[in-house]
Amino acid sequence: MLSILGKPDRRQRLCNGISRRDVLRIGGLGMGGLTLPQLLQLESQAGERLSHKAVIMIYMCGGPPHQDMYDIKVDAPQEMRGPFQPISTNVPGIQISEHLPRMAKIMDKLVPIRSMVGANGAHYSHQCMTGHHNRETPAGGWPHFGSVASHYQGSVNRGTPPFVSLCYTTKHQPYNEPGPGFLGLGQSSFRPKGPGRDDLILQGITADRLADRSRLLTSFDSFRRDVDTTGKMEGMDSFTEQAMGILTSPELFNALDLSKEDAETRERYGTDDETKPKGDGAPRAPQNFLVARRLVEAGVRVVTINYSFWDWHGGNFSNARQEFPVFEKALTALVEDLHARGLDKDVSVVAWGEFGRTPKINKNSGRDHWPRVSSALLAGGGMRTGQVIGATDRTGGEAADRPVTFQEVMATLYHNLGVNLDSQRLFDFRGRPYPMVDPGVKPLPELI
Repeated sequence: MLSILGKPDRRQRLCNGISRRDVLRIGGLGMGGLTLPQLLQLESQAGERLSHKAVIMIYMCGGPPHQDMYDIKVDAPQEMRGPFQPISTNVPGIQISEHLPRMAKIMDKLVPIRSMVGANGAHYSHQCMTGHHNRETPAGGWPHFGSVASHYQGSVNRGTPPFVSLCYTTKHQPYNEPGPGFLGLGQSSFRPKGPGRDDLILQGITADRLADRSRLLTSFDSFRRDVDTTGKMEGMDSFTEQAMGILTSPELFNALDLSKEDAETRERYGTDDETKPKGDGAPRAPQNFLVARRLVEAGVRVVTINYSFWDWHGGNFSNARQEFPVFEKALTALVEDLHARGLDKDVSVVAWGEFGRTPKINKNSGRDHWPRVSSALLAGGGMRTGQVIGATDRTGGEAADRPVTFQEVMATLYHNLGVNLDSQRLFDFRGRPYPMVDPGVKPLPELI
């Protein structure tokens, strides 16, 4: 039941003399004929916004080295342990890499999972973004996590899509995220980046110009006036109307406009060349972590980021010294901002790659592919943070305690979004039902 307590606010009375708070209290008893759009309108008029659950998913292209990040193995043989030393965190008993000092200071807000198992072993984003392998797929293919959220929960408001992808198009095709699968194109992500933007041209405004945030404002104001006076919305199908709703409403584009953030905030997240891909993966673009925070604040339910390149078959430790500081600066800034803004109970964060790296260091000072165990990092979502889940053996090559599957993490994220895994089912193009995760898979009890 929706109930907002407190004294009636005489400044916020409707034309019938009933306050907004009274309406919402009445609505909890019977809604009184009010629709969700009407309730959202009331929230807007009152300068308030209905809260919503959200997920920010960070895909680390290539598979980061778990032994050098969250699972340092000081007792491993020399040819395995590498030069990095562990440091203590603000949670007694938890140690991580010396090259992640910012994370160490906020470990009470984080959950490293050291025992991820069940990876396919291939360089692809599919498992991280659907929870499933890309084999034995149903007709149409498994849908993206964000597409499932879009399907079940829809938009929070007309101005923002439920699912936004900040992922770059990568040279290695399997790094690119999967589509909506059997849920159909209507549940696709909105992408300010990538080839799909070339098709989005409205009155001379292209999605290319989404990146030029300072030039958008005047053009969109003019475009909105033109739409209002010419009735161009008439006759469009629902998919196009959704796109038009996004384009003619300020929420999304305000969220993409980082000039609205002060220089200090932008600096806290860090900067890099977001136009230059790393290897055959994505650019190292820490500012996208800030954009993701702004998007969920604007009403987006799922935001995905593909971040940098972690396939270090050579120079593992020199690459780590360059990569870790940029990554952890952005990640810790995001987590701290979510807490400071009261969003830590509503917004879940996950950062992970497709597999781990070999315990043995190769002749090129690199680590090779290792699907038998990997790591993940979780935060927010009202989860019980400040703990480590799972453990690996002495060399970091096998899960020695509490193996965790990709689907268990997905089940946890679905739970955090409010999707009921027990009662809700997906249907493919042939009408066949599918659970979102395999039967018997449950959210991680350690976290909920």
